[in-house]
Amino acid sequence: MKQHVMRTPIIAGNWKMNQLSGQAWELAKGITEKVGSMGDKEVVLCPPFTSLATVYSIIKDTPLKLGAQNAYCEKKGAFTGEVSPGMLRDAGCSYVILGHSERRLIFDEDDELINQKVKISLATGLRVILCVGETLEQRDQGNEEAVVASQLEGSLADISDEDMTAVVIAYEPVWAIGTGETATPAEANKMHAFIRKSLSIVFSEKVAEETRILYGGSVNPDNVKELMEQEEIDGVLVGGASLSADSFVQLVRYELQAA
Repeated sequence: MKQHVMRTPIIAGNWKMNQLSGQAWELAKGITEKVGSMGDKEVVLCPPFTSLATVYSIIKDTPLKLGAQNAYCEKKGAFTGEVSPGMLRDAGCSYVILGHSERRLIFDEDDELINQKVKISLATGLRVILCVGETLEQRDQGNEEAVVASQLEGSLADISDEDMTAVVIAYEPVWAIGTGETATPAEANKMHAFIRKSLSIVFSEKVAEETRILYGGSVNPDNVKELMEQEEIDGVLVGGASLSADSFVQLVRYELQAA
């Protein structure tokens, strides 16, 4: 198995808009009971806002971490329907996913807004999983690297090298999310290497070397091992396969699977 210098793998489950409170309790319980030894990796569960407290009650005394799927860019105030990073911390969150392609595409979030969210989340003590990735059209036009570089630069504007220690990048090609399509391990690794190079230009070689870069996009127990064997891939951000305790635990324990 490949060894990372100072980069602990992360397996994060993004439950999206799924699981009522009782279902979330069952899923979190099932994962904590089955996961066993996680080895040298972090495991993050990201349920909907309404189930954060429920899931935290299950995992708070375990090594599992709680993450949220979004946050607003203000500490408090007259923002009906929004949830602040401080509220997420109060609910037990260690992580927050920001800039997911569904937020960018469905809710028209641009890099400037995502950048504001990143800043306030880091200032509140949350770790950020920042998502970047191109659409199929952008890839077909040969623009995937330009798109990802622009998203990185815009979303991480005015972030310090020190702050970057609490940032994880998730590369999620939009064309591979929920479609059953997956970037080949070689394609994913190439983009991860490009992201690392971009980070070295915007920040420093040290930041680039230490930042963890996850792959997301139709990750499942059948393809996770080959993805994780790639040199530049430090973990996975999982959608559908995180909604079953059995499949998610298989992902967490990928190194035990037969080659």
